[in-house]
Amino acid sequence: MTDDSLPHFVAADIDRALTFPSLVETLREAFRAGAVQPVRHHHTVERPDGAASTLLLMPAWTDFVRMGASDDGFIGVKVVTVSPDNNAIGKPAVMGLYLLLDGRTGEPKALIDGQRLTQWRTACASALAATWLAREDAERLLIVGAGAMAPFLARAHAAVRPIRAIRIWNRTAANAEAAAAGLRGLGLPAEAAADLEAELQQADIISSATIATEPLVKGALLRPGTHVDLVGGFTPSMREADDEAVRRARVFVDTRAGAGKEAGDIVQPLASGVLRPDQIVADLHELARGERSGRESRDEITLFKSVGAALEDLAAGIAVYRSRAG
Repeated sequence: MTDDSLPHFVAADIDRALTFPSLVETLREAFRAGAVQPVRHHHTVERPDGAASTLLLMPAWTDFVRMGASDDGFIGVKVVTVSPDNNAIGKPAVMGLYLLLDGRTGEPKALIDGQRLTQWRTACASALAATWLAREDAERLLIVGAGAMAPFLARAHAAVRPIRAIRIWNRTAANAEAAAAGLRGLGLPAEAAADLEAELQQADIISSATIATEPLVKGALLRPGTHVDLVGGFTPSMREADDEAVRRARVFVDTRAGAGKEAGDIVQPLASGVLRPDQIVADLHELARGERSGRESRDEITLFKSVGAALEDLAAGIAVYRSRAG
């Protein structure tokens, strides 16, 4: 892109443009209205050093049939790479860029930092799900994983529920403490956690954002009324919660097509028979439109699996773009 007049939103611009409560509501309306969002393109990029990266292409555009021809709408596409071994050289595992286009002419409207946009929309999609699935009095939050998503998930959940205690667990204790300290600096009641099993038994909301392939969230430890939010696993081989968690929970997803194809926490239980397709209660479209109900009792366990939806990027990208115009 050589046009210097094209607005370019860096991470700090996005942070100024968005708030957690407002983006949760923006996503609620986006899922209610809908958008055209093909299942994302997912490619493995093998490298000469024997490692591999993942290339993701996530397009979406305004659903003109639903919105009407009078609205010009938008087209957007996110290009993301995931290179897990980047951590060894001090770089983020996830890199990305979002391109927002005019929905009628295709004219480029903005370039937006894809990493920060992803962090915001992912956390707010989890918080949106929690508005239907977590108990209204949920006050103890456990974050599993201390990567870049951890502070966003903590802040987003705290925006929709009366969180009074945040615990962060990570395999590397120093990383958990650093994440907790950052949240304390923002005025949130966060502490590092040493004993994952003990924390699983006490949490009201468990939000996991890891690249685990062996489950960390054990269903046998979950107490009645817990809400489990699974964010990290984005391939069929990745798994954050075990079969017992799936058996005990009412299961929800962000999108049926995406979770049923890409999320190991859904794909593997479906393949083994632990979970039947008709046991996936609802996705965010159905919840936002009131077609299915969320939590139905105080004691039930709910499980939400997010793999990310291009609609979320589109809605968040439009909000960022319009913030400068406004």
